[in-house]
Amino acid sequence: MTIDQADIIRTRQPVAVIGASGHTGRFVVAELLRRGSKPIAIGRSGARLAEAGFSELGIERREAAVEDDAALDRALAGAAAVINCAGPFMDTADAAVRAALRAGIHYLDVTAEQPSVQTTFERHEIAARDAGVVVIPAMGFYGGLADLLVATVMDEWDHADAIEIHVALDSWLPTRGTRVTGEKNTAKRLAISGGQMEPVHQPPMEKVSVLPAPFGRQTFVELPFSEVPLIARHVRTKELHTFLSTTALRDLRDPATPAPKPVDETGRSAQRFAVKVVVTQGALHRQIVAQGQDIYAVTAPIICEAVQRILLGNILNIGANPPAVIFDAASFLRALDPHLSIETLEMSAVTRGPLYEG
Repeated sequence: MTIDQADIIRTRQPVAVIGASGHTGRFVVAELLRRGSKPIAIGRSGARLAEAGFSELGIERREAAVEDDAALDRALAGAAAVINCAGPFMDTADAAVRAALRAGIHYLDVTAEQPSVQTTFERHEIAARDAGVVVIPAMGFYGGLADLLVATVMDEWDHADAIEIHVALDSWLPTRGTRVTGEKNTAKRLAISGGQMEPVHQPPMEKVSVLPAPFGRQTFVELPFSEVPLIARHVRTKELHTFLSTTALRDLRDPATPAPKPVDETGRSAQRFAVKVVVTQGALHRQIVAQGQDIYAVTAPIICEAVQRILLGNILNIGANPPAVIFDAASFLRALDPHLSIETLEMSAVTRGPLYEG
């Protein structure tokens, strides 16, 4: 057997998707199929799995609730990895990780919830390492993407004085899952200030920043997501702050904002996004910008690229870790073309005070 044939067999190992019939879950299942993988669609409702049309695609369906250990163990049987798309993740991640560890398989999820990431690391770091598997929380648009962008732009720098992440969305049409998670996630948002993880100051900071077209000059408010506990685990920095465009926040907070509507054959919405990362060290700063379409849809190639690399053994570490500790960040981002366009600016002098001072 040649190496190429062996690689094909490894990438075609079954990958279970919890929450497969949900909005993001369907994108993930479709991306696994596109890559030649064999998805197993798992959900708590057999009716919803049937309505998703998986049987017409030859996809195996398995019914299981995450709180039912025995059912979940049966649902994961034969899988090489599991992707958890079922939020809120404070309700599902712990049980799903434990099931993955019992099965001896890799685990990834797409949480934007900071407490979920922290709990996964705190409870499962040792067990994942001992089992020789990879556990990655927040391997999606929120969390993993920013972690990979920060690692890429820092390159050889071993520390930063300040890291700022600006997330611009031209709109945010939230899914039902996003709304439910937002209602249940009442934990204080955390950032790094003075080298320590601290609750975001209230009222939160506001910023004005210029991003590439079509965004231009935007107003942002500090609103960190799951990228903070990811980055904090492997990057030394005095300041780490994430800002969301006020346009997106206004949509998200409006109960009348509709759910996403597909505009192409892949099911993507028309939403455009840009994520700008600026890292400062002394009098120097570096900047990287990622742009693309539909934050829910782009999560699928991000997390499926991760699964594929894990199954191929193209990883740097095992255990429960942030994406940039498991993968070569720059190589990973290049592999996401054309789903993401990446622009990196060369190191230059800072022309004003520390970025985090506003």
